[in-house]
Amino acid sequence: MTQPVPRLSVPAALALGSAALGAAFATGLFLGRRCPPWRGRREQCLLPPEDSRLWQYLLSRSMREHPALRSLRLVSRARDGNGRPSRPLRVPRGCVTLGWALALPGLPASLGRLTLEQPQGDSMMTCEQAQLLANLARLIQAKKALDLGTFTGYSALALALALPADGRVVTCEVDAQPPELGRPLWRQAEAEHKIDLRLKPALETLDELLAAGEAGTFDVAVVDADKENCSAYYERCLQLLRPGGILAVLRVLWRGKVLQPPKGDVAAECVRNLNERIRRDVRVYISLLPLGDGLTLAFKI
Repeated sequence: MTQPVPRLSVPAALALGSAALGAAFATGLFLGRRCPPWRGRREQCLLPPEDSRLWQYLLSRSMREHPALRSLRLVSRARDGNGRPSRPLRVPRGCVTLGWALALPGLPASLGRLTLEQPQGDSMMTCEQAQLLANLARLIQAKKALDLGTFTGYSALALALALPADGRVVTCEVDAQPPELGRPLWRQAEAEHKIDLRLKPALETLDELLAAGEAGTFDVAVVDADKENCSAYYERCLQLLRPGGILAVLRVLWRGKVLQPPKGDVAAECVRNLNERIRRDVRVYISLLPLGDGLTLAFKI
C-alpha cells in the first residue's frame, strides 16, 4: 500500500524554495550581465524584450504551460491599455506542453471577441511568474490558495492546476465580466471546481475569511489587485497564511516609477511604501525577483 507523502517541514520547504529562487535570480543576473544593450533602455523593465532570441530560448527550455493557460494568456492580452490591438505575442519555439494539445477544441468564438474589449491585458501575470508560483505551491504541497485580482483567471487557473483534487483557490474580483471570459477554459482544464470566485471588493472577502476562523489555514496568496490597498491586502493575507506559506506580490516595480513616484501618483507611492514595509518585516523571508514588472515573494516564518 502506498504511503502518503509527508508534508515538508517549514525549514525544509524554505530551503528548497530558496534553491529555486536562487536559480531564478541567477538567470536574471546572467541576462543582465551578458546583454549590455539592454542597459540603455529606460529603467522600466530589468528583463530583455520579448523578441530577444536569448529570452525566447530561456522560455522555450523552461516553460511547461498547460494549453488552457496559454489560450487564456493569449486572448487576455489581445488588446493594450487603450483598447488598441497589442503587438503579437511571440510563443517560444519548442515550448513543452506535457502531452496536452496546443489548442483546446470548442473554444467559444465569443471568448476572443469579448476579451478584445478588456483594457488590462498587458498587466496580467506573465507565464514565467505563473509557473514559478505553481511550482512553489507544489513544493510546499499547498491545498488552499488566495488570488486577489482575478481578471480572466490566469493566475487562479495556474494555482488550481498545481493543487490536489480537493484543493481550493479563493479568487477575488469586482468586475464580473472578465472571469466569465476565462470560465470556459477553467472548465476545459477540469479545474473549475477548485476555483471559488468572490465578486466583491477583496478586503471584504479577506475580512470574511478571517471572521470565519480561517486565519493561518492558507498555503499561498497572490496579490495583484489595486495598489491603493496593497498594504492592507498584504497584512490580511499574512494573517491568513500558515507558517511556511508563501505570499506573492506582483508589479512591485510599477514600470520603474518606484524609483521616484511622480507627483500625485498614489499607486506608485503605495507600491513604494509596501516595498519598504516588506523589506523591514521580520515576520517573513523575502526575495524580489525581476520577473514581469517585479515579483516579491514573502515566506511567512
